[in-house]
Amino acid sequence: MKAAAARAAELRRLIERANDAYYVLDKPELSDAEYDRLFRELQELEAKHPELQTPDSPTHRVGAPPAAAFKKHRHLVPMLSLANAFNEKELAEWEERNARLSPEVKTAGYTLEVKIDGAAVSLTYQDGVFVTGATRGNGIEGEDVTANLRTVLDVPLRLHGQRKTWPKLMEVRGEVYLSKSRFAELNTERERAGEPTFANPRNAAAGALRQLDPKITRSRGLRIFCFHVEAPGQKLPVATQHDLLLQLATWGFPVEPHHKLVPDLAAANREIASTLEPLLDQLDYGADGVVVKVNPLELHAELGTVGDREPRWAIARKFAPEVRITKLKEIRINVGRTGALNPYAVLEPVEIGGVTVSTATLHNFALIKAKDIREGDLVEVTRAGEVIPQVLGPVIKKGVRRSRPYQPPERCPVCKSKVEHPQGEVMAYCPNVSCPGRVFESIVHFASRPAMDIRGLGPERVKALLDAGLIKDVADLYEITPMQLLTLEGFAEKSARQLVDAIQASKDRPLATLIFALGIRHVGAQGAKLLARHFGTMKALAKASVEQINEIRGIGPAIAEAVAGFFAEPKNRKLVERLEKLGLNMKEPVAAEGKGPLAGHLYVITGTLPSLSRAKAAELIEAAGGHVSDAVSKKTTAVVVGADAGSKLEKAKTLRIPLIDEAELLRRARAKP
Repeated sequence: MKAAAARAAELRRLIERANDAYYVLDKPELSDAEYDRLFRELQELEAKHPELQTPDSPTHRVGAPPAAAFKKHRHLVPMLSLANAFNEKELAEWEERNARLSPEVKTAGYTLEVKIDGAAVSLTYQDGVFVTGATRGNGIEGEDVTANLRTVLDVPLRLHGQRKTWPKLMEVRGEVYLSKSRFAELNTERERAGEPTFANPRNAAAGALRQLDPKITRSRGLRIFCFHVEAPGQKLPVATQHDLLLQLATWGFPVEPHHKLVPDLAAANREIASTLEPLLDQLDYGADGVVVKVNPLELHAELGTVGDREPRWAIARKFAPEVRITKLKEIRINVGRTGALNPYAVLEPVEIGGVTVSTATLHNFALIKAKDIREGDLVEVTRAGEVIPQVLGPVIKKGVRRSRPYQPPERCPVCKSKVEHPQGEVMAYCPNVSCPGRVFESIVHFASRPAMDIRGLGPERVKALLDAGLIKDVADLYEITPMQLLTLEGFAEKSARQLVDAIQASKDRPLATLIFALGIRHVGAQGAKLLARHFGTMKALAKASVEQINEIRGIGPAIAEAVAGFFAEPKNRKLVERLEKLGLNMKEPVAAEGKGPLAGHLYVITGTLPSLSRAKAAELIEAAGGHVSDAVSKKTTAVVVGADAGSKLEKAKTLRIPLIDEAELLRRARAKP
């Protein structure tokens, strides 16, 4: 045992040194193969002798069982938010407010730190050992994600240096992030696997941090930068923020390397303008500003906080989003599957945030009119949320002649049908269900993973089938033969047979899936489930009146009118009848009466949840006896809110509907009824 204990201790030391060299110093000392060999040896030793496991063993970074849900963790000291300054004037006003409380702030010096755009966390260390990791939460309480934070390989499990240098109990604050390069790799991997891509690195990092299975978190490749320590009732071994950053690095924490110490605000402004602001776009991690902090820690205590919201001794110097000017060559229109006419701008290519942009959304015709955007204009373009290119507006120069104001089309640009403008909606629609633009988008939607899930039938193949005249609508898919596919480029005997088999296999999908796949306006996946479960068969749904449909809990007037209108159209009824003759399932399995903890309750899901897809979250609610709706109403029990929540969140606030997160949903779904 003595020999085994000594070897385990040595392996832990070697592995942590390798982690530090790789993740903190960026100077790898071991090959991947050698690292893996040492790691496996330690795993085997600890499995054979469980008593040799220690709280700081690197083997704790992997293999922890999935969490049922996250318990709450109360921070030793509240995690506050930062106030923002968007220009030098606002920064000077911040200093003046502080000087009225402590005049010496003007000569005490400032630290400048790159503000990482990630997920804020708090790491608790007891006697130098990492014991708890938590999200920011509401600032007072966060979620205990210790198992996940152990998988972040640059989080030290045991502090470096001499024991007497660190407080007995302390919280280290930091920002977990996903590098831009790793973000690109993950999205490439997800595209190849047919999975939805992440919107941006910040959301991907926050979602990975709150995975229920730590193995998934580890696979994402999260990193961390640390910048603050709270140790109530204890003395820190440093007197300034600048020295604290150096001390954190000595203890083994990664610290963003571009921090600066400046003597006064004038020097801070010069450093920000000349060095730090131009630097941000070049970094491999998201950064949305520079944090300016009063350097002496004793002044932090003297300045205090503004209520329970923000410290007076620190402020975020934010910069305007990157905007580029380019020429709007043409306004084009994409016809969506529901007939919605979606205008977009064709631009002279321009680089924004490292990405070349040649098209950008114009949202709708009302916005084009309000901003007076015209073809041929020079326009300001940005990337909303650093993802979606959008036109902000025209750059009008005196004396430069502009083209005529843009006029929305009165007829569909694809099929020439007269455009409809439903009352109360900003969108315009093509009413022709046979419009080639609608047909293409509707078939792509019908075959997509959330709908009929026909593997191998993506947009390119749908276009090839349409161009070859093999299909005109979704029903034609079920009459395609392998021999017909072999006449198209890109098909061999095996791939042709696989696609036909995938199409035929989709016939057995539940009625709810088929209703959603038909692309009825306003009907999402959850609305389709409510309709299928209420009516049971496609025939009963097709005969239902607006009033009958509107009686369903979770279905509003807009959905009811859209569904009744869909089946009132003869072409749509004929399409559904043909699908039935071709053997598609037109009945919904009888669901057992809900008797679980959520029985009788109606939920709406909005935004991206940390670990559950919307489909999985809906399944969880329904398995617990509850119902899920696409629309928020007074009947809604609660709205489950994730990252990047949209208009449903605002409507819930207006109606005063309770808001819950994924962890609370899991708790409710697993509670005893």
